[in-house]
Amino acid sequence: MRRVLLLAAFAVSFLCQICAQSQVYEIKSPDKKISFSLKVDDSRQLVYKVSVKGNDVIDWSDFGFVFGEQESTFRIKTPLNKFKPGLTNKTWKPLWGKRSKVEDLYCSGVIPIAVECETLIEMAIEARVYNNGVAFRFDAGLYPTDIYLDFDFPVLTERTDFNFAGDYTAWYYNGERHNIGPEKLSDANGERLPIMIIKAADDLYLGLHEADIPEDGWPMRLRSEAGSTKFSVIPEKIAADENWYIGAWRVLMVGKTPGDLVDSHLLELLNPEPEGDFSWVRPGVYLWDWRIDGAVWDGYHYGMNYDSWTRMIDFASEQGFQGLVLDANWYGPEFEKDSDPTKGDKARDVQRIIKYGKDKGVGVWLYLNDVAGTNYPIEETLAQYEEWGASGVKYGFMNGNPQQKNRKTQEITALCAKHHLMVDYHDYPVHPFGQMRTWPNAVTREYCKAQLDGRQIFQPKTFVTSAFVNMVAGPIDQNNGFLELHQGRTTRKDNNQEVPTTVTGEIARTLITWSGATVIPDIPEYYQKYPTLLEFLSAEKQPWQESVTLAGEIGEYIVMARQNKDGDWLIGAATNEDARTISVPLSFLGKGKYIATVTTDAGDTHYRTNRETLSANEPRNVNRKSVLELNLAPGGGACVLIKR
Repeated sequence: MRRVLLLAAFAVSFLCQICAQSQVYEIKSPDKKISFSLKVDDSRQLVYKVSVKGNDVIDWSDFGFVFGEQESTFRIKTPLNKFKPGLTNKTWKPLWGKRSKVEDLYCSGVIPIAVECETLIEMAIEARVYNNGVAFRFDAGLYPTDIYLDFDFPVLTERTDFNFAGDYTAWYYNGERHNIGPEKLSDANGERLPIMIIKAADDLYLGLHEADIPEDGWPMRLRSEAGSTKFSVIPEKIAADENWYIGAWRVLMVGKTPGDLVDSHLLELLNPEPEGDFSWVRPGVYLWDWRIDGAVWDGYHYGMNYDSWTRMIDFASEQGFQGLVLDANWYGPEFEKDSDPTKGDKARDVQRIIKYGKDKGVGVWLYLNDVAGTNYPIEETLAQYEEWGASGVKYGFMNGNPQQKNRKTQEITALCAKHHLMVDYHDYPVHPFGQMRTWPNAVTREYCKAQLDGRQIFQPKTFVTSAFVNMVAGPIDQNNGFLELHQGRTTRKDNNQEVPTTVTGEIARTLITWSGATVIPDIPEYYQKYPTLLEFLSAEKQPWQESVTLAGEIGEYIVMARQNKDGDWLIGAATNEDARTISVPLSFLGKGKYIATVTTDAGDTHYRTNRETLSANEPRNVNRKSVLELNLAPGGGACVLIKR
């Protein structure tokens, strides 16, 4: 466990103001538009509220915990006139992410409190208020003063509420299903999973989530009752370790548009900086052998075997892609305990293809099921993969309750970093919480329904909802980019149903979806069939220098622009089941002239009946005053590549 911050006052800044109201501790954002207030109410409970531009968005709500079986009461130890928030103004330069430079600007305070229950316990509340959100947590030590406390059993139960000030509209993560929402807060009844996205007004969107979950922490879940606008953290027993307790940050993101939440780095900024060298992490586009299995092109039958792997490696090398992901069963049936993850069926071929890829400058990831990860020594397995020269691990089907999965995820992530392996978690993983700042090797996870596994629920509206919900929490592995979209079933061995999308929309989704590993699922020939789409895909060179959500509405459409490491701009647009024409100003470009290649759906394209047609325009000159008119077919999209 990390040690508690010293309870020292921060230097006051003229930008960080204290409210003069008696016994209410208030911290305002540097631009003074957002405020976090804390007080002890008449029943001696801690309560807080959050305001935006002078209007409450979260009314007074409980923030505390129960110690053992006894209700806790609180008092704040610092006199109001001695509480002095401070200003932090730094710049974070991530190894990879949505942009190369991130402003880290906030006002903060540490508020010492005394907790009275079985004994007197000294703790603290740390709060940060950014120009785009609020975060607060317990960040303190336990100091028993008169009796010995046995910490071998759970001692804390969190009691935190979010009492929304209006009956807003919300969307929620929903596991491997279509997201819940839009739903009025008062209509929610029972459990809801974060991340929670809230539309409080036409020009005010909120995101409720958490950051920096402790190693033994329980990932947050929420509960509400019909007719109420209050959501509560579902309480779980928390064991204090060596007399210390630090909670996860409770985070409320704030933006004028849903795109502001997508573009935010607030969750990452609330995690510690990395320790050690992560320069070996290679974000970018990765091919995948799972969906090529069974594909037929000009008499050649693709499979999950060495010969097909070499074809994929050659293609990746030609296009500048970062690697190839080898999926399940390469070491034997993945759910059988006797399948040894270092000595299985194709282990020798795997070692050969890793060497072949290394000679071509292409990395290879290896699948590892939790059955093998549990029944064989995990560190020995990962050390073996490092010795072979693998570049990453895709970890699947982790078992356990949320706390156990969180603990195992953090342990495996650290071990992968030790052995220079990137990692991607699949199959109901722990939700992202900004961990890629501390562990840049944690490049993505299936915090969604992977598109090719979920065609029974994955409709065009599913994508343009998850892009504004799931992706706000962190990078997601959605496996977009499948291009064999003709009517009828494919020859693929797994999940060979039709895919409800268009070829242009599919490639646009690969750009829109934020992920340190963009895992694309088709064979080389289908990408080569569409030269402008392949050029666009090959230009997705990370790390991104800049990203901006240009337009969009949850469940309707999204337009995303990203600048690649070479300075080229890419724009991806995607729509739901409705056709639409979108005007895209290019005011984000720098000065000077550029050349734009625009690929859109054709006039007769439709995600149900005519998926594989497109319109590729001749390159044309543009500048920052230009406006592009993008025609999107139902379920389709557009791809724009802009170069100097």
